[in-house]
Amino acid sequence: MTGKIVNATSLTHLPGLASNYWEPFWYAVYANANHEKRVAQELEKRSIEHLLPLFESVRRWKDRRIRLEVPLFPGYIFVRLALRDRLKVLQIPGVVNLISFGGHPASLSEKDIQTLQNCVLHRIQVEPHQYLQSGKRARVKSGPLQGLEGIILRRKNRTRFILSFDLIKRSVAVEIDDVDLAPLS
Repeated sequence: MTGKIVNATSLTHLPGLASNYWEPFWYAVYANANHEKRVAQELEKRSIEHLLPLFESVRRWKDRRIRLEVPLFPGYIFVRLALRDRLKVLQIPGVVNLISFGGHPASLSEKDIQTLQNCVLHRIQVEPHQYLQSGKRARVKSGPLQGLEGIILRRKNRTRFILSFDLIKRSVAVEIDDVDLAPLS
């Protein structure tokens, strides 16, 4: 997996909309189909901290195969900003809106963003997976994903660790060794 992390820093999540107005938090931006990379370029030009995780996909055309880097979450880009600055993002061509609930933009959990940043920084191969909420749960005991909880899926002598991101209702799959997992009860 590849991607770009711009000015990524950790922050303490403060609950409440009033604090979100002044304090920067991570938000999911919904973009027009196939415009994620262009939006990320515009965010870069405007010095807006963002994360666009990509994965390598092999596409077949008539006479050849080609490797493309495509968004891990089609239609989504993650930005870190204070809500007072949201117009800087909403005015970018290709941006539809910030993901909102009850008319208020919903911030992502810091843990979810750190998970994605770890995958990008450690070049962990992840790929999109159908959204899962239930199944046999486990915690990663070692490695760059240590401490994360997810769902175990076994197929053809391979173990896949499924990480779900509830705000955008998407999941990703990571191949992992069984010895690195501890089942949760």
